[in-house]
Amino acid sequence: MISTIADANRILDELVMMLDKAYWEANSVNAKDAIYDCSSTISKELLELSKLSIQDHDLLYEPISYEFKSMTNRLPIFRKNLDEYIVRNATLESLDGLISSTIQLITQETAAPS
Repeated sequence: MISTIADANRILDELVMMLDKAYWEANSVNAKDAIYDCSSTISKELLELSKLSIQDHDLLYEPISYEFKSMTNRLPIFRKNLDEYIVRNATLESLDGLISSTIQLITQETAAPS
């Protein structure tokens, strides 16, 4: 599925809010560091998206910042470690789904179908 800028905005905004919740639920400094790193990278991408015109929100989404593009490699690792970072099951399940959507967002094909 190819996502629009509006889709990306929604997914990333939900993920940042859930990461904020997870940060306060994390039970170690290392977990908080990993969550903060992920959250700050996504927040920077959201900041870049906020600079776009509302008229552009129907366009296909492509990651803007290099740091966010590099999350292609880091998010799957972060996702594997969620059990170590987060204790509450509801937060864990929500984050898992949002991270999955974000990975698809970053790795989606932007070429038009033939």
